[in-house]
Amino acid sequence: MKRRGRRLWSAFVEACSTLKHSEPLPVGFCCHSCRLEGSMRTLVGLLTSNRALLQLEAARCLHELSHSEQSAVAEACLPATSYLLTYLSGHSSEFIELCLYTLGNLIVESEAVRKQLLPQGIVPALAACIQSPHVAVLEALGYALSQLLQAKEAPEKIIPSLLDSSLLQHMLLLMQPGPKLNLGVAVEFAWCLHYIICSQVNNAMLLSHGALPTLAMMLLELAGAVQRMDDVGLELLACPVVRCLSNLLTEVPVEAMGEQVELRDERVVAAVFILLQFFLQKQPTLLPEGLWLLNNLTANSPTLCTSLLSLDLIEPLLQLLPLSSVISVLVLRVLCNIVEKGPAYCQRLWPGPLLSRLLNTLVLSDTEVVGQSLELLQLLFLYLPEAAQAFLQQSGLQALERHQDETQLRDRILALQQTAIHG
Repeated sequence: MKRRGRRLWSAFVEACSTLKHSEPLPVGFCCHSCRLEGSMRTLVGLLTSNRALLQLEAARCLHELSHSEQSAVAEACLPATSYLLTYLSGHSSEFIELCLYTLGNLIVESEAVRKQLLPQGIVPALAACIQSPHVAVLEALGYALSQLLQAKEAPEKIIPSLLDSSLLQHMLLLMQPGPKLNLGVAVEFAWCLHYIICSQVNNAMLLSHGALPTLAMMLLELAGAVQRMDDVGLELLACPVVRCLSNLLTEVPVEAMGEQVELRDERVVAAVFILLQFFLQKQPTLLPEGLWLLNNLTANSPTLCTSLLSLDLIEPLLQLLPLSSVISVLVLRVLCNIVEKGPAYCQRLWPGPLLSRLLNTLVLSDTEVVGQSLELLQLLFLYLPEAAQAFLQQSGLQALERHQDETQLRDRILALQQTAIHG
C-alpha cells in the first residue's frame, strides 16, 4: 500500500516552465501531466535548483505523482530518483522525509526504478538515514525500506546487502521496548523484519543479533499495553510482531530451544493469551496469527506446555474451538503439542472438558478439523487408557461412523477404533 506521508500536495508540471525561478510552485496545482513533453525535465530542473522552496515544492509534486498506480508514471519519474536518493544526505528533515516516502512509492511500483537505484547505493543511503534523530524521518525510512524488501528480487539482490550494513542492528534497537519506543517507527521496522525473516536468506544472523529476545520483549510490552487499556493502534504492531516471532521460532533448532531463556518464561504464554482476548474483541482476523504463534511456542517446549497447564489456560483455549474451522485446527494442534509430551501432561488434562469438546468436533463436516481431532484422540488414548474408556462410554464409536466413508479419514478412523477398543 502506498503512503502519502505527512502532507498531500499537487501542481501542474506544465505550468512549471512559466514560473520565474524566484517564485515557489503554487500549492494546490495538479501534476497529472508529467508525460507532457519536457514536463519532467522542468520538474527535475526545479528539484535541482539552488532555491530551497522550489526544491521542496518540486519534491511535493513528485510525491503526488508517486501515488499513481500506473507503472508508466513511476518510470516517467525515473530521471528524478537519483536526485531524491542524493538528497537523503541533506539537512532538512522535512525534505528527507518527503524523499523517502516518494522513493518508497516509486520502488514498489517500478522494477526499472529499483534497477537504477540499487547500483547507485540505495541500501547504504537508507542505512545512513537510520541514524537520524527525527522520528518522522525514521518512520518514512521504515516505510521505504519495507517497500524495497517486498520486491521479487529482494532475497537475491537486496537483503544480503542489508544484512551486510548496519541496518539490522539499528532496526532491532528501534524496536526495543521502553519510553523511547515510537509506535509508528516500530510498526514499519517490524514489517521490515517480517519480510527479511520470510526471505530465509540468513535468519541465523537475526538470531545471533538478538532478534528473538527483542520480539519476545515486544510481545510482553504489547500485552502490558492491553492491560493498561493503552491499546490504540496496537493491532498495527501486534500483527507483524506476532508473525515475526512465529516464523523465527521455526528457525531455532529443537536442541537449542531450552537455551532460549526468554522462551522459558511463562509470561510469554500469558502474553499470547492476553493478545488472543484482545484480537477476539477488537481484531478477530488476527486470532489465527496468535494461535499459530502459540503452536510454534509449544511445539518443542515442554516448559511452555507446562505453563499452559499451570496457568489454567486450557479452558480459554477450548472456548475458541467453535469460532471457525481455521481456528479449530490451530487450537487442536496446540493441544496435540501438549498431549504428545507424555502421560504426565495428559493426566493434567483429565478429567476435564477436553473429551466432550472433541466429541463435538467429530460431528462437524470439515475434514481437516475432524482429522486433527482424530490425531489428538489417538495421542490421548495412547497415554491415557481411561480416556479411551470414557470415549466408548460416551458413544464415541458412533460419532466416528459418520466419517468412515471419507477417504481422507478412513485409515485414521480405523486406527482410532482399534486403539479405543483394544488399547
